[in-house]
Amino acid sequence: MSFLREFWLFLRVRKKYWLLPVIVTLLVLGGLLALSQSSAVAPMIYTIF
Repeated sequence: MSFLREFWLFLRVRKKYWLLPVIVTLLVLGGLLALSQSSAVAPMIYTIF
């Protein structure tokens, strides 16, 4: 959790708020890839894309 706090402080101090949507998008796509490897969620993910 300290990494997230430190990252948020970095974004706030450096005024790099535009990085937040990029990081969130990468995390969501990474989570979808991890779920699609071997789970029952895979068919739903393939229909979305």
